[in-house]
Amino acid sequence: MRSLTEVFLELPEARPSLLDLKIEILDRILEDCHCCERRCRINRKAGEKGFCRLTDLSRYSSEFLHMGEEPELVPSHTIFFSGCVFACVYCQNWEISTCPDCGVPIEPVALAKIIDARRREGAKNVNFVTPTPHPHTVLRVVRELSENTPVIWNSNMYHSREVGGLLEGVVDVYLADFKYGNDECARKYSKVKIYLEVMHENFKFACGTGEILLRHLVLPGHLECCTGPVVEWVAEHIPEVRFNLMFQYRPCYRALEYPEIGRGLTSEEQMRAIEIVREAGLEDLLV
Repeated sequence: MRSLTEVFLELPEARPSLLDLKIEILDRILEDCHCCERRCRINRKAGEKGFCRLTDLSRYSSEFLHMGEEPELVPSHTIFFSGCVFACVYCQNWEISTCPDCGVPIEPVALAKIIDARRREGAKNVNFVTPTPHPHTVLRVVRELSENTPVIWNSNMYHSREVGGLLEGVVDVYLADFKYGNDECARKYSKVKIYLEVMHENFKFACGTGEILLRHLVLPGHLECCTGPVVEWVAEHIPEVRFNLMFQYRPCYRALEYPEIGRGLTSEEQMRAIEIVREAGLEDLLV
């Protein structure tokens, strides 16, 4: 009598799958690129470059077991993509975000084997950092995984609504930045338009399709214009999310060109930020 393993090996492979279909759709999106809400509408597969200066070839600068993420995520297998759709003047990873051609070219099968190995080493998840311009690569890598590994989308949440729909059923946790409380600050410090409109839509959609760990980096002098409005919106629309109030800001990259953010946070600002969150009634607060 044949074993079950022998029987299963003779069964035809189930293709195409829903994941295959999503990857095909993302390939077509690249030809008229609207991976993010900048909607540059260039053909990245033909080598054309938009704001992010990326073609269809994704690269990563590093991968490792990260012990410094939120406690429930560690050890987290963190993979830092090269390039970004933002241009934050205070970016702490500017060497990576401003260099789309730096790093190791990603071959999905090879990277999937690394992820599988990290999972066996004890990683709780695979944590794709700055994935917004790379959804086509993320899904290709996920398709090749052998280990059952939760997927984290660690991003600025500026992906397009079309990409957001394709992430449903693939992404388990959105480790999501909500940086600004108004469009003016987003435009000034990250060169981003219609910021709040995109954030509101994407956060509400993600909340219905996966778990959200929301990060808000407190900027010096921006409690009233950014921290307050962000907290107020979250408390009204998605109060169940885990809210990580981050005080790690330091004036990196070009921040000193902007005197108002060319300093660290004061202890008074930190205490006031905590008060703002608590006054809004958000209970799942991480500081």
